[in-house]
Amino acid sequence: MSFLGHVVRFIVAAFVLMIVGFIVPQFSVGGFWSALFLALVIAALGWVIEGIFGKRVSPFGRGIVGFIASAAVIWIAQFIVGGVTVTMFGAILAALAIGIIDLFIPVSTPYEAGRRNAD
Repeated sequence: MSFLGHVVRFIVAAFVLMIVGFIVPQFSVGGFWSALFLALVIAALGWVIEGIFGKRVSPFGRGIVGFIASAAVIWIAQFIVGGVTVTMFGAILAALAIGIIDLFIPVSTPYEAGRRNAD
């Protein structure tokens, strides 16, 4: 993916986080810049988790373990990004809403992108 592709992906992710913040109770994003920084932090934390524990535990993994990891990453990210407030229940609902939105706006994971480049 090119640099522009990554920029577009993070902008789309920021808009998705703003929509989720509007829909999900107990999940609040201060504005576009907070949402953009939150998208960057979530991607970085997901990359770290994926590197340490493998793809099945990453927020991008499918199943209950990936879902729980995604909720944990969202909850932890609130301590790094200003203007974001999330409760544990809000993080679970946000992970569910983001998962549903990802069904309609799919993006490749860093793991999949690396695997495609290796082929």
